[in-house]
Amino acid sequence: MAVKHETELYAPLKSFFEKQGYAIKGEVRTCDLVGLRKDEELPLIVEMKKSFNLALLLQGVERLRLSPNVYLAVERVRDKKGAVNQRWGELTGLCRRLGLGLITVVFYKTKAPLVEVLAEPGDAPPQVRSGARRRERLLYEFRERSGDYNTGGSTRVKLVTAYREKALRVALALQAAEAEAAHAAGLAGARRAARSGAPGADPAAAHSRAEASLGVTPAELRKRSGVPGAAAFLQKNYYGWFFRVGRGRYTLTAAGTAALIEYAAIAEISAGKL
Repeated sequence: MAVKHETELYAPLKSFFEKQGYAIKGEVRTCDLVGLRKDEELPLIVEMKKSFNLALLLQGVERLRLSPNVYLAVERVRDKKGAVNQRWGELTGLCRRLGLGLITVVFYKTKAPLVEVLAEPGDAPPQVRSGARRRERLLYEFRERSGDYNTGGSTRVKLVTAYREKALRVALALQAAEAEAAHAAGLAGARRAARSGAPGADPAAAHSRAEASLGVTPAELRKRSGVPGAAAFLQKNYYGWFFRVGRGRYTLTAAGTAALIEYAAIAEISAGKL
């Protein structure tokens, strides 16, 4: 049940704080709700809006000049699909960081409104256990990228991450190794044919030799690409660029070749900075 005016929030909030021993008055020098409690010098101040917005937040920060006991109060509509109304955890964290309290009021058709305090004024921000780990991941990603290949603010585009860069380096090394192997095999075949005097040497034997040399080992790719975890890139094959042709031997797929064309400049720059 959505309210039509923010004034509808006043009665439930007045009742809520009166039960806590406050004497409540509305619209005191532009403050929506002001309360005083016996033996307390600093007033309670509540600013109300139908929904959480920047104007309410700025208003709350301004009220902190008058008292540290400031709440922001908004309606919480259970069936509303608006993104802001589904992010109460983030809004609560924001208010805590600013030293503001946050209250929501849920209105029902057949029962009294529900007033819920999500954050108290002056609450310290909750300790984020993963903060150090997330910061380290951020710094690792920054350091592992060889350059700036993404435009800040981009959405729905393929990002050149440190992982993609390394995968490109492995793919580039694989392509180069296969090209060298093919060239060497061709020269060897030509020499054998010249020695035997039979240009049309046995096709079956040539095919057998080609199969034996097919693919490149992770160790070779690790050495060529400079990527210590080259084997993991080949085995996980996250982008579908690699194909296992035999035990410990890999070749490049069509998708891998296409990726090297798409990211040619990045792959070569990244490889050149090893």
